[in-house]
Amino acid sequence: MSPHAGKTVLLLCTTTGYQARAFAAAAKQLGTSVVFGTDRCHVLEDPWRDGALALRFEEPDVSAAKVVEYAGRHRLHAVVAIGDLPAPTAARAAQALRLPGPSPRAADICRDKYRSRECLRRAGLNVPAFQGFARNSEPQQLLPAVSFPCVLKPLTLSGSRGVIRANDGGEFVAAFGRIRKLLASPDVGVLRDPAAGFIQVEQYIEGAEFALEGLVEGGRLRVLALFDKPDPLVGPFFEETIYVTPSRLAAAREQEIANAVQGAVTALDLRHGPVHAEVRVNFEGVWILEVAARPIGGLCARSLRFQNGMSLEELILRHALGEKVEPARESQASGVMMIPIVQAGFLEAVESIEEAERTPGVEAIEITAKVRQQLLPLPEGASYLGFIFARGETPEFVEQALRQAHGKLRFVVSPVLKVV
Repeated sequence: MSPHAGKTVLLLCTTTGYQARAFAAAAKQLGTSVVFGTDRCHVLEDPWRDGALALRFEEPDVSAAKVVEYAGRHRLHAVVAIGDLPAPTAARAAQALRLPGPSPRAADICRDKYRSRECLRRAGLNVPAFQGFARNSEPQQLLPAVSFPCVLKPLTLSGSRGVIRANDGGEFVAAFGRIRKLLASPDVGVLRDPAAGFIQVEQYIEGAEFALEGLVEGGRLRVLALFDKPDPLVGPFFEETIYVTPSRLAAAREQEIANAVQGAVTALDLRHGPVHAEVRVNFEGVWILEVAARPIGGLCARSLRFQNGMSLEELILRHALGEKVEPARESQASGVMMIPIVQAGFLEAVESIEEAERTPGVEAIEITAKVRQQLLPLPEGASYLGFIFARGETPEFVEQALRQAHGKLRFVVSPVLKVV
């Protein structure tokens, strides 16, 4: 019997997250009960037949107090956040219940790109030069303070949403207006985040980009996986597509990345829990782009397996429940492609899925977009068409399998929603 049988984990998530089902399945395997806390429970599909705790993640103090009140009636053994938005609530609740997790301050800083950059810069780490402007500023008047090329981004959105490169003044003015319009949209406004009133402008950093997945125990980083991002992310938008692990970098360079992320973990005072970091590497060294107090997003975690076939979700739950985990990733290479949305419109059909699934090395293709769903590309969009997963003996084989499978898929998109 699992040592965690009979325990209860509170999972904090938005209803739009892909990962809730995977965490629920991992908890079931451990014999652990799950309670969901969500900010949109009135529209939550309830496949787990378990009522969700209604929270407002834009009010983390109020939401954490509600979790503590609930814990007074139902004992909780761990609190885990899935995604950026619930992280501050989870940190406050865990601290109040004396459960392991990042500090509220660390979770808050990780949610704010400006504060995060400030913290890492003060620690002496390589970060892009940056400055923040009120979103109601007149962008033409900001040009004397801006160097090119630069990258404009919202402070709180994730998944490269709203991130735009500008190479000159004209592109800067256009990008600023585009982001301002996005921040004024209803789906962003409902977050009630004060940081949505600002736009950050950063130095563009040349170099290859990598993603690091880790667990922090007592402030010490354990690297679970380092992903190559083989597609060039040079702009004007920064849609991520392929992740492949293990990295093809030399061991010494991998250690440089691990050391830089450890420096960021220390600077941010992240003491316990999952960490997802994004870095760029060039001749000047390792540049920290982001460190988030959460696991990798979407269904991407499915690309990772650990000892005895353990999933990332199970590993995180065991860690949150106090187990001393010593994770070792599988020996095979693996990877995931986040299928990009390249055309706005309404999805009518996805063709040739079975042919794509027969591609050597491909394990599964999961189309998460629904027929008749409206599709919106980056930088305004916030989702993917789906995910392709592959495994093989080498990272090169896995990357090729992902590209070949994607090339076989055909997405039928209509500019208008057809009446049926």
